Amino acid sequence: MARSPKTAPTEDRPTSRRVGALAGLMPFLRPYRMMTVAALAALVVTAGISLILPLAVRRVVDGFNSTNVALLDEYFGAFLLIAALLAVGTGLRYYLVTRLGERVVADIRRATFDKVTSLSPSFFERVMTGEVLSRITTDTTLILSVIGSSISIALRNLILLLGGMVMLLLTSAKLTGLVLLIVPAVVVPIIVLGRRLRSLSRESQDWIASSSGSASESLLAIQTVQSYTHEGPTRAAFAEVTEKSFDANRRRIGTRAVMTVIVIFLVFTGIVGVLWVGARDVRAGGMSMGELIQFVIYAVLVAGAVGALSEIWGELQRASGATERLVEILNAEDSVQDPARPKPLPRPVRGEIAFEGVTFRYPARPDVSALKGVSLHVRPGETVALVGPSGAGKTTILQLLQRFYDPQSGRITLDGIDLRDMARSDFRRALALVPQDPVIFAASARDNIRFGRPEASDAEVEAAARAAAAHDFISVLPQGYDSFLGERGVMLSGGQKQRVAIARAILRNAPVLLLDEATSALDAESERAVQEAVEHLSQGRTTLVVAHRLATVKRADRIIVFEDGQIVAQGTHDALVAEGGLYARLARLQFTDGTI
Repeated sequence: MARSPKTAPTEDRPTSRRVGALAGLMPFLRPYRMMTVAALAALVVTAGISLILPLAVRRVVDGFNSTNVALLDEYFGAFLLIAALLAVGTGLRYYLVTRLGERVVADIRRATFDKVTSLSPSFFERVMTGEVLSRITTDTTLILSVIGSSISIALRNLILLLGGMVMLLLTSAKLTGLVLLIVPAVVVPIIVLGRRLRSLSRESQDWIASSSGSASESLLAIQTVQSYTHEGPTRAAFAEVTEKSFDANRRRIGTRAVMTVIVIFLVFTGIVGVLWVGARDVRAGGMSMGELIQFVIYAVLVAGAVGALSEIWGELQRASGATERLVEILNAEDSVQDPARPKPLPRPVRGEIAFEGVTFRYPARPDVSALKGVSLHVRPGETVALVGPSGAGKTTILQLLQRFYDPQSGRITLDGIDLRDMARSDFRRALALVPQDPVIFAASARDNIRFGRPEASDAEVEAAARAAAAHDFISVLPQGYDSFLGERGVMLSGGQKQRVAIARAILRNAPVLLLDEATSALDAESERAVQEAVEHLSQGRTTLVVAHRLATVKRADRIIVFEDGQIVAQGTHDALVAEGGLYARLARLQFTDGTI
């Protein structure tokens, strides 16, 4: 059922060792250079104003000893003006930075989803859907926090740190020298504990993704879980993964807490020592009270900047890991690629299909050949049935024809053009599929059928539903064609789902029709109605029918019999029965009334 909790993605790839991984965000920031520059300008201005404030405070404090009341008023007025500029600049900085973060993260989510939907099924043999969703949601949320807050705060505090150190030096070189003695004691634990924090941050995100994948898989199969009373083991597996995630987070939080304690204690211990020396200088007349207060404020700014940077460092580490995980998806190499200069599929499409010496092994089973040197030619407009025992290679034919995978040897052509020489989106428009497990989206019945051709009118949708024997049951739904069918079509029976899927294929009106056990979930009456609709639809179209129920393929122009990935016989129903062999044996098992 679920991914083993003992196997986390962390073990599959190296952990992040540097915040430099955030450079992977640059392609998403480039389109918004002006907004980025404006945000940086606002940040620099507000940081500069913050560095001016202590000077204003010094003037005000020393002004108390002045007999010039007008000068004192000017100091207070200037102080208020600086505060107003700081408020406006901070608000502008917040708006620009937050908007930039939201925009960039929206672009990342869209780019990641676009990439995932373009990858062939082999990618999902290695990565669980829940993990991908975790990267699109959880990881991008971390990146939003960094772009919309952490980086801005980090840059602001870096400016305050550097500017504050300069102002400290100008205020009192002696006291500044004492402050600099504290810096190595603060930097060392940040470096040492920061390495540990990086590793734990990446591990934490990996376990969160694993937890999401486990939950997604179980919830999608909730009826099976409950039918087999497997709730206990499923909950235990999820709980174990969740505890692993919690444990990684606990260790990360503990490390960060220890680093924060050390940094804050060392910083403020140093400040107290410096204040003690400064107070003695004031008493000795070496500096004014205003200068000491100015120095103290700058020292607090510098200490606060150091503390903030140490805290933000952990956030940057987590975002670095999240960025790496997203970049992995964005840079994922697909096993199936469109050519640089694709050939167009000639229109109108005739629907001539050819398999020439095709050998294929699924990536997840590289030692087992699903097809072994298969050669097959389907004439335009011909209806060909693919039959044989489970695992013989029938459905693989349909998957290769849609180019979900590429064969290891041989080639597949449509109207004489190799599929690998065309854009997948081009030739797939000529195909209509009814899968064995029909996919019903969480939308209305009308939208589910219109999925086959989004521009179709309501009348065309209803005509397709009638042809698929779906109109009657859709009409009695609470809102008819506008009725919501629920996630994965939970409002419909298995047979009803299949008829909606058939209506979708009928509406697509493609020149090549692929039916993978299209009537397997229908009762006898519905099967007869749908079979008549399919036979009518297949006229003038190339049709490939995968079926275990031989009654549905008796009228096919040709029947291809597969066994162990090879074609062992082909011909009409009557010819194959007379020939004997595998098909005749299957027919005897299914036709018990003597009408073979």
